[in-house]
Formats: sequence, structure tokens, C-alpha cells
Amino acid sequence: MKFAHLADCHIGSWRDPKLKDISTLAFIKAVDICIRENVDFVLIAGDLFNTSVPRIDNLKTVVTAFKKLKDRDIAVYVIPGSHDFSPSGKTMLDVLEEAGMFINVVKGKEIDGKLHLHFTVDKKTGAKIVGMLGRRNSLEKKYYEELSTDHLEKEDGYKIFMFHSGIDEMKTADLMHTISQPLSLLPKGFAYYAGGHVHTVAAKKVDDFGIIAYPGPLFPNSFSELEKLQRGGFYLVENNNPIWHPIQMYNIVSIIKNCNGKNPEDITNELLQETKGREFIDTIVLIRLHGTLASGKLAEIDFREIFSAFYGKSAYFVMKNTNALQTKEFEEIQIDAHSVEDIEEKLIREHLGQIKIESLSLEKEQDLIRQLMTALSTEKMEGETVNDFEKRVRQEAGKIMGMELK
Repeated sequence: MKFAHLADCHIGSWRDPKLKDISTLAFIKAVDICIRENVDFVLIAGDLFNTSVPRIDNLKTVVTAFKKLKDRDIAVYVIPGSHDFSPSGKTMLDVLEEAGMFINVVKGKEIDGKLHLHFTVDKKTGAKIVGMLGRRNSLEKKYYEELSTDHLEKEDGYKIFMFHSGIDEMKTADLMHTISQPLSLLPKGFAYYAGGHVHTVAAKKVDDFGIIAYPGPLFPNSFSELEKLQRGGFYLVENNNPIWHPIQMYNIVSIIKNCNGKNPEDITNELLQETKGREFIDTIVLIRLHGTLASGKLAEIDFREIFSAFYGKSAYFVMKNTNALQTKEFEEIQIDAHSVEDIEEKLIREHLGQIKIESLSLEKEQDLIRQLMTALSTEKMEGETVNDFEKRVRQEAGKIMGMELK
């Protein structure tokens, strides 16, 4: 038996024109590898699309890829992920399943307050597959708490459990902040647990369970993921042994600069120097800046010239991240707070007086900021047009500041 385990394809996740089709192309590449490797079936453990209603052009390409698998008698088994999920219950996955492109294995019913899942049997291999959907903010945990596991564990044969959740016992140090659930909520005794949602590559044999595997995304979905993973991939599983197959779309070059004690001109020159004597053909260049500038402002770093220099050396795409770069006037604030309100108050107090306003005491400035934050966080009312909403917010802010905002 040989099958492929994909997850977190996130088709349509990138919005930049140069990257908007990258996840779709990675999916096509994975499908071609599955066909070449002559797999018996394919598993997609959630987040096929980045939204429950994907773009038509992406949808058309994906359907073509599914048809290639179907024409070769390669079945596809899917579970909805947190991005596929829709509160209305209507997603494009339903349409594609109805069209015979794949089978959604999240099937079952409620009996006496317990969730009873039904196995889907692969006709070619006899593998018995069952799955649990994923929801945003890991709200699927309540389904696991209501899951009846006895009949699942007693079933004989080669069994696969598909899931789209983080597992406590599989978390690495960089994932400690993510929401997850204990392994004990999953049914025991399955040969293979095909996971998704956690964008990391891991496969581990666990006593009383089986192989628990996360293949990671088919293509990284953010700046930090590109830095960490460099590329995406999926598992080819033969005789229950998962081998990770990389999907190399572009080369990745990561440039990290500590900007402490430097000015914008220094940083500009250092980044321009990175292009000397190098070519960046078919390469995504990642520029991450951190630290505190000795003088000057972020806007004074000549990113236009920097980007132009990299593109002049055949870079495919250049990205920057300056979230951790500070100026002397606004150094990073160390916050020891336990609520959003505490953090807001800390931020307000730390920055009071930095912008001088005549005849305004620090106490009045603090009160003015609170009022403006309240006014600007107001929500659009039912039936209110966007123009009317924006006008109402401007008028309220104007009253607070004692001026007319048009």
C-alpha cells in the first residue's frame, strides 16, 4: 500500500501578484509526483483552500488536477480544515465532493449525545479511513470531547485517522503559544494519523496509537514560514513508513540585519552590499531588520534602491519585515500585563508627552487618547452604509478633538 499525505495547501493564500498562484502551482506539482509515484490514494488533511469560497481561476486549476487523479483511478480523501470551514456550513468542498472529485471522510451521526464517526473504505486497498474536521481557534476540541471511540478502536484492518488540530505531545518550543489538545482525545490503535493545521514537518511513532504525522504546508504561507521552512512538501507513505517529499518552487535567501546603533544610510549601504558579486535567479529574498536605530527614521531607509538592486540581480521576489525595528523615539516597550486593557494603559502611559500639544496636561492627554480609542473602535451598525459609518466616526472623533473632520 502506498499513499500520499498532504495538508495545508492553502490555495489562494498569497495576494501579491507574483505569488498569488504559487500555492496552486505547488499543488499541481504534488499531484504530478503522486501520479508518477503511482500512489493508491491521496489524503488531504484540511485547508485545501485558504477560504471557503476560493477564486474561480484557482478553483478551475484545482479541479483539473483532481480530474487527472480520478482518470488514473487514484482516490482522494479529504477533511475540512479551519480555513475550509464556514459557519453557514456551505463550502466549495461540498460542490467538489458532489462532482466526484474526492470524498469527505468526516461522516457520522450523533447517538445519545455522543458523536459516532463512520469509516470510509478505500476500494483499491481496503484501508479504513475516518476523519474529524478542523475549526478556527481549535473549536473542534468539543467534537473530540463528545467523540465515541470504542467502535473506532475495535475495528480491525489498516486504519487511518485524519485530523486538523495541534497535539500537545507533538509541540515543539516554537509552537508552545499555539492552541492544541491532548493526544488522549484521539482514538487509539490506528496505524496512521494524518494530521494538518500545524505548519511544521514531523512524524512520530507513539505507543498505543501509531504514526502521527504532520507534512507541513505545500508552500509556506507567510514571511516567517518562508524563513523557517524554506519550502513545502508532503509525505509519501509506503508500508506505513512516511518519507517527506519536498516541493521546491523557488530558492530562498534570508538576510537578517541587527540595526542597533546604526542609521538609515548604514542599513541601506549594508543591504546594497549584499547584492555585490551575487545573482538571485529564481530566488525569493527575505530581508528582516531588527534592533533600534541610533538616529533617523524607518522611512529614511532607501528600500526602493535596495529592492531595485536585488531585482537587478534577477531576484524573483523581494520581501521585507521591519516589525522588530525601532527608532530612538519609540523604543520597544517591555509589557508585563494580563489583559488587553492593561496593555493599552501601559502603552498610553509609556508614550505620554512624546508629541507636544500646547495647553494639554499629561492627564488630559491620557483622557483624550482613551476617548479617541473608544470612538475609533466603534462598530458599523446594522443597515448603516460604509459612507455613513465613516462619517459618523469622523464626527465623533472631531467632537473629542474639538475640530471638524471632513
